[in-house]
Amino acid sequence: MSQYKSEFLKTLDERGFIKQITHPDALDEYCLKQTPIGYIGFDATADSLHVGSLLQIMMLRRLQQAGGKPIVLMGGGTTKVGDPTDKEKSRPLLTDEQISHNIESIKRVFEPFLTFGDGPTDAIMVNNDDWLSKIGYVEFLRDYGVHFTINTMIKQETVDRRLRNEQPYTFLEFNYMLLQAYDYLELFRRHQVRLQLGGSDQWGNIVNGVELTRRVANGEAFGLTSHLVTTASGGKMGKTVDGAVWLNADRKSPYEYWQFWRNTEDADVGRFLRLFTDLPLDEIEKLESLEGAEINNAKIALANAATALLHGEQAARDAERGAAAVFGAGDRDVALPTTEVPSGEFEKGMLVAAAFNLAGLAKSNGEARRLIKQGAARVNDAVVSDENAVVSADDLSDDATVKLSAGKKRHALLKAV
Repeated sequence: MSQYKSEFLKTLDERGFIKQITHPDALDEYCLKQTPIGYIGFDATADSLHVGSLLQIMMLRRLQQAGGKPIVLMGGGTTKVGDPTDKEKSRPLLTDEQISHNIESIKRVFEPFLTFGDGPTDAIMVNNDDWLSKIGYVEFLRDYGVHFTINTMIKQETVDRRLRNEQPYTFLEFNYMLLQAYDYLELFRRHQVRLQLGGSDQWGNIVNGVELTRRVANGEAFGLTSHLVTTASGGKMGKTVDGAVWLNADRKSPYEYWQFWRNTEDADVGRFLRLFTDLPLDEIEKLESLEGAEINNAKIALANAATALLHGEQAARDAERGAAAVFGAGDRDVALPTTEVPSGEFEKGMLVAAAFNLAGLAKSNGEARRLIKQGAARVNDAVVSDENAVVSADDLSDDATVKLSAGKKRHALLKAV
């Protein structure tokens, strides 16, 4: 049974989110008696967030479900500096145009998870460039620099590790923690925010914001972090052999996203169901108790629920149907990632290696040839052993598609148009 009284903290506790809280009892009281207003910051270093950010998005969702008001802070300003937390080297700096493009693309990810609007518990999205770009440097140092000591800052794990390893830690990066703390103060002033959420790697930055808000504005502020999610085998959540699992559909198709969750390790199923779906806890307990081959039913339930949250119920059903067609008896399914190719390419013949590259199953023709050498490349479920084999019009099915498979789990269609 949870030690917390408020619905928000009780839910986070029971589902396994909570790692650290700055003032647990006071935060519980705040969430119980008022409309809690909390935020999480997301820097725009790419044009999509990946599944590593999903835990944070789900915490904002839990906040809104519990009657709180979530604020999505887009780091238009802090992205210009680059978050050094847990990084071994400086991030490449982006132009203002790249950052704006990335923010516009990232915005779409939040819409399935949060209800945005003007109501008291509706989510809002703000951009810290609105205030950071207007700061006078000397004034900022005079007003806020006095609240930070170098002694404390160099003890933060990332800074300490870089210094011990004699790796560069730029003055630009050193300023990041000041700007992130100032974000909290600014959000407290503008939107009455009293809670910052984040991963446990952000604990030091969050505490800085809590303390700055208390000292400068005499505001009661709180911080809460979640566990950093790793897999049962010790791997980083969301990292696959193909790279990051992106949340935008144009970077990772609903089918591929479904397959990512379907391939969850047995020992992670229950935990991921609690963190990444809205399924009731009693239903999750039944699913995670399944043993042997039946655990696959729990994995399918996880894949369906997680995919439905991001891409919708229909996309989840299509993905499950597509997987059934690939792995069991059944017809070819349009839920597989599909690339359109001019029909003339099939008529003259296309190297299998080039087809795999085009379909996104290999990053280059050379990588595709290695798949062929390893016996891991198949066309219409037939193993390809000749590196010079071609895909022709004869390989097209009645729906003008050809199915390509790399190993047992990665599949795609080429469609003649």
